[in-house]
Amino acid sequence: MDWFTIFDKAQSYTAFLDRYANPGQRARWDAMHGRFSLTPEQSTLLGGFVRRMPVLCLCGAWCGDCINQCPAFDHFARASSAIDLRFLDRDADPAVRDALAINGGQRVPVVVFLSEDGFEVARYGERTLSIYRKLAADHLGPSCPTGLVPPSADLTAATLAEWLAEFERAQLLLRLSPRLRAKYGD
Repeated sequence: MDWFTIFDKAQSYTAFLDRYANPGQRARWDAMHGRFSLTPEQSTLLGGFVRRMPVLCLCGAWCGDCINQCPAFDHFARASSAIDLRFLDRDADPAVRDALAINGGQRVPVVVFLSEDGFEVARYGERTLSIYRKLAADHLGPSCPTGLVPPSADLTAATLAEWLAEFERAQLLLRLSPRLRAKYGD
């Protein structure tokens, strides 16, 4: 998969929402965005990222899981000049949707972390462990969050921390890459 071609077609957080979210969905995305906040330590961690890290998020403006998680990524990108974050609608490119299927399904959000020269570094999605633990405790069955009722503050903080760990993991993969260390002499 030519990730950079796909990345170039993807949009910024705001442009994605402007194009795909209806007013009700946009209100839920905006409300959830306001519920996320980085701790000083998290901001410092993100501010210390030095390798350019293109990040592609496959999602849907209609998706409750996306509403409840993706605004955190915008906070990460705002805190780190190394993160180049873009969003792609799940149904805009069927080949990408199919390539990023999880357990045989078109789940979202799925994030693909890239190197500055277009190699896939890592991918992660569609729910964090804390979300799965909550779903198991509540339902132990199928559930589809609507984004109408936001998660608790504790779950929001846990989700932010787990996604941040994935962003940090990808950054460390880039920092420790022998190919990139040779290129930058570090």
